[in-house]
Amino acid sequence: MDIYRRKTVWKFLLLIFAVIIGVGSLLYTQALVNDLKNEEREKAELLARTWRMLIDSNEDEEYIGFLFSIIENNTTIPVILADENDNIIGYHNFDSLKLKDPAYLGGQLKRLKEKSDPVIVDFGEGFRNYIYYKDSIILTRLIYYPYVQLAVIIMFILIAYVAFSMSRKAEQNSVWVGMSKETAHQLGTPTSSLSALSELISSRYPDTSIAEELNRDVERLEKITERFSKIGSVPELRNENILSIINSSLRYLRLRSSSRINFSIRPNIPEDTLIPLNAPLFEWVIENVCKNSIDAMNGEGNIVITLTGNYEQLIIDIADTGKGIPKSAQKNIFKPGYTTKARGWGLGLSLSQRIIELFHKGKIFVKSSDPSRGTVIRIILKTE
Repeated sequence: MDIYRRKTVWKFLLLIFAVIIGVGSLLYTQALVNDLKNEEREKAELLARTWRMLIDSNEDEEYIGFLFSIIENNTTIPVILADENDNIIGYHNFDSLKLKDPAYLGGQLKRLKEKSDPVIVDFGEGFRNYIYYKDSIILTRLIYYPYVQLAVIIMFILIAYVAFSMSRKAEQNSVWVGMSKETAHQLGTPTSSLSALSELISSRYPDTSIAEELNRDVERLEKITERFSKIGSVPELRNENILSIINSSLRYLRLRSSSRINFSIRPNIPEDTLIPLNAPLFEWVIENVCKNSIDAMNGEGNIVITLTGNYEQLIIDIADTGKGIPKSAQKNIFKPGYTTKARGWGLGLSLSQRIIELFHKGKIFVKSSDPSRGTVIRIILKTE
């Protein structure tokens, strides 16, 4: 349980760190953009003064050439020089291909007038020209750069996360398969020995009940071995009577539970309903869920299994009257190793999820949980 709590904390801290990086990048870039905007405004005002000095100049050619060089050195800021009647006198740094369209400059002038105030070139006596300008290509790229950068980083993180998750899931599946096969192998040898011992006792002492009890235990061990063997491979699904399988599981649970635990089933489906299942594994799911319910009720209470369905799916609700599951833990109870019991392994519900979702292509989840009313675990299976 502590593992998943620490994992959640780390995810939260990483998210905060990512947000800080993103916001910091945006703020820093915005500061650069504002500085460049101020610089471009100053350049536009310099151009205005240069135009005015050029028109008023009576200096020699060298000075006039210097003024022209100031204008020509503006290679980044698109500018339009217009009079009071919006007649375009000059322009600079616009797309040469688009300039072939006679209406292009007029449209640009209209947009620039709507966007910002012009720089005024005042010649006195009410005679003025206006310099309209827009952000340079570099500034425009810089404005969008942090958003593009964040989008690329987010995309990279998502791809890396998906790849890592798939790799981790494949590794977990490999571990499950190896563990299940090894468990089945380890159980097989003593089970065979016990089976032989049971036959020996039966032949020598036919009237004793020991052999009968031992036979039941051997059958149980063989079923457990079969389950581990099947979960370590791709099990075969057959059309099985769902009510018969659940009743079989309940009979086993009644024999091994307190008499104060009441099991009941509400079959709101036809008695001959067939579902594609692997019977030994599905019985294991019912037993695992019910055993967790028994632990939650401290050996006293009710477990009700309700079945409803249609032509597409079958819904199985397993409800208990236990102490409920904290909301913060409901997402973790199906994760391997999660347990609230001092001596628990935390594998029962994880195995159940693997059986239902991986092998039967269904769903298993906590439908509801309340300390005063207990917990409902819902299983959804396909009917075809």
